[in-house]
Amino acid sequence: MKKIVFVVGATLAMVSVASAADLPRRQPVPVYPAAQAPIGKMPIGKSPVGKAPIGKAPGPVVRY
Repeated sequence: MKKIVFVVGATLAMVSVASAADLPRRQPVPVYPAAQAPIGKMPIGKSPVGKAPIGKAPGPVVRY
């Protein structure tokens, strides 16, 4: 009988600890800087990285 009570108590303790770990917690409010960066001004896609003509023959070399 003691074994059954011990096993039931241990199981109940594990279930209660597992359910307490799943409870939502309040998150702190994020701190934003006073002057935010302008939206839409970042030069994404303006650099020549990845814009080479892959798979095409190079153009003729012109010498003067």
